[in-house]
Amino acid sequence: MKKPVLFTAFFFLIFASFSQVLKPIEWETTLSSKSPRVGDEIEVRFKAKIEKDWYLYSSDFDPDLGPLVTEFTFEENDSYELLGEIDPVDPKKKYDSLWEGEYTYFKKEGLFIQKVKILKEDFKISGTYFYQVCSDIDGKCIPFEDEFSFGSKTKPEADGLKKKTESEEGSLWSILITAFLAGLVALLTPCVYPMIPITVSIFLKQSKSKKEGIGKALIYGLSIIVFFSLLGFLISLIWGFTALNELSTHWLFNLIIFSVFILFALSFFGLFEITLPSSLVTKIDRQADRGGLIGIFFMAITLVLVSFSCTFPIVGTALINTLSGGSILEGTMAMFGFSLAFAIPFTGFAIFPTWLKSIPESGGWLNSVKVVLGFLELALALKFLSVADLAYHWGILDREVFIALWIAIFGLLGLYLIGKLKLKSDTDSDKISVSRLILAVVTFSFTISLIPGLWGAPLKSLSGFLPPMATHNFNLLQEDAGGTTCEEPKFDNILHWPHGLEGYFDYDQAVACAREQGKPIFIDFTGHGCVNCREMEQRVWSDPEVLRRLSQDFVLVALYVDDRTKLPENEWYNSSYDGKSKRTIGQQNADFQITQFNNNAQPFYVILNEEEELLIAPRAYNLSVSGFVDFLDKALENHRNNTVL
Repeated sequence: MKKPVLFTAFFFLIFASFSQVLKPIEWETTLSSKSPRVGDEIEVRFKAKIEKDWYLYSSDFDPDLGPLVTEFTFEENDSYELLGEIDPVDPKKKYDSLWEGEYTYFKKEGLFIQKVKILKEDFKISGTYFYQVCSDIDGKCIPFEDEFSFGSKTKPEADGLKKKTESEEGSLWSILITAFLAGLVALLTPCVYPMIPITVSIFLKQSKSKKEGIGKALIYGLSIIVFFSLLGFLISLIWGFTALNELSTHWLFNLIIFSVFILFALSFFGLFEITLPSSLVTKIDRQADRGGLIGIFFMAITLVLVSFSCTFPIVGTALINTLSGGSILEGTMAMFGFSLAFAIPFTGFAIFPTWLKSIPESGGWLNSVKVVLGFLELALALKFLSVADLAYHWGILDREVFIALWIAIFGLLGLYLIGKLKLKSDTDSDKISVSRLILAVVTFSFTISLIPGLWGAPLKSLSGFLPPMATHNFNLLQEDAGGTTCEEPKFDNILHWPHGLEGYFDYDQAVACAREQGKPIFIDFTGHGCVNCREMEQRVWSDPEVLRRLSQDFVLVALYVDDRTKLPENEWYNSSYDGKSKRTIGQQNADFQITQFNNNAQPFYVILNEEEELLIAPRAYNLSVSGFVDFLDKALENHRNNTVL
């Protein structure tokens, strides 16, 4: 009987995003007429669907008030004509004491209408819209920018198709798929896999008919899903909204998670087993003997508890990676996806019992699955240690050290897959399966691809996981981009720019230099633990055109919102936003971003002139290189023309 293929989903777990980008809004852009003719006056409609506890700023209040107004930009051409200004339909009004003025906004749904006149049969209406959504619960504000396009030769978005906001990395679908794959992996562990035929056989033998057996199996699978989903909901309810910068970058929190992952790995290697108290398992198992629906439910709970030593490290990994999004729905969705994959075999094999004959028999390959997972847990653990190391500048896990450890971990994994490395729990065998050989090739290929990183190769596909390039002690492959500074930057002994760029880490220094040089100020709101910031730096900033503009045309200032360096006491102050004392570099930078730009998401790029006025609407996470170049060029053009927002 063939052994099962060890799904490449194992490796997907490594590359699952550690941080999620919240997207609490969806847009539907339509034309009032599907087939407009020359001379027709039609409406371009922008309809927003906003999630509960979030609101969208409208477009019809004074932009100088402070909050970012929703802005629509139409690309000019001779095929249509704009008729008047864009019209927000019935927004709500509110006076804000913080901004000392009245602004308009939308809850649940919003609608903007722009009237246009069609001038040519072959018309094209396109452009962008920039907007900001904010949370009623924790005050978090997130900006987005999207594009729209309609034309006589293209299928318009008016067919009811919803246009998603730009980034899908934090979407519920990605969370669901990642968790589902984790559930599939959990099925292949020694604690779960042998239970599948045993459990299905119990259902079939205890049932008077096949229909009754299928019904019990469905209830059994549903019980597993309900239990795990409820667990995810409760954990997210307790931790979700507090897993913000203060928690996610705290050294103690990250060291605890690092230690937990190491324990998971050692458990998978067979050093010990993580088990629940036997008395608890026994009590639950007794309830399973009661029969009926309650008995089936407790039978499902018993399976969860008995398989705890194998499933807990996997489900714990999925939950920890999800909770950084700070959403109850995300945590619940993660556990739903995990439990769905976990429950499907028990229900499916009860409906089609003949399939049981085709599944591989239990054996030593199940232990191999655990060991492979152990290596992956070791690799994941380093990410959490790196976050604490960067935030507190310990200097124990620089980029080349991190890469070297990953080379060692995945190199040992490759040796294990080809049978050159064995643990006590492994069975003796001189042969390896084809699937295991393929995984070994993939593992060694990945390991070899890491080696150039030791000498400074950017490794762009892994930029979100690796420490920033600035922590690399030697770099033979990259030239410094340079930059404009007027004096020695404060904090340059602990903070660094990527790609050899030169800039400041103190806002006041940057403003003074900008006034001396007559250049605009480029503000990078970033963080040591910001995965998307590292992606932007390695995949967008690394482009020669972007680097040239940043190094030659701007005064740069990077404001780290999660840095824990304590400032002198005479620089402390109490925030006008939350009344709390701001004592560290990160606290003051985060407070500056919130109070000045009403935003606390990173990365967040702001360009000001020497008088500290906005030259262009701020830009957030977007991996479009051309879009970033346009963003810089438009700001430079506005600076030359003395145009401000």
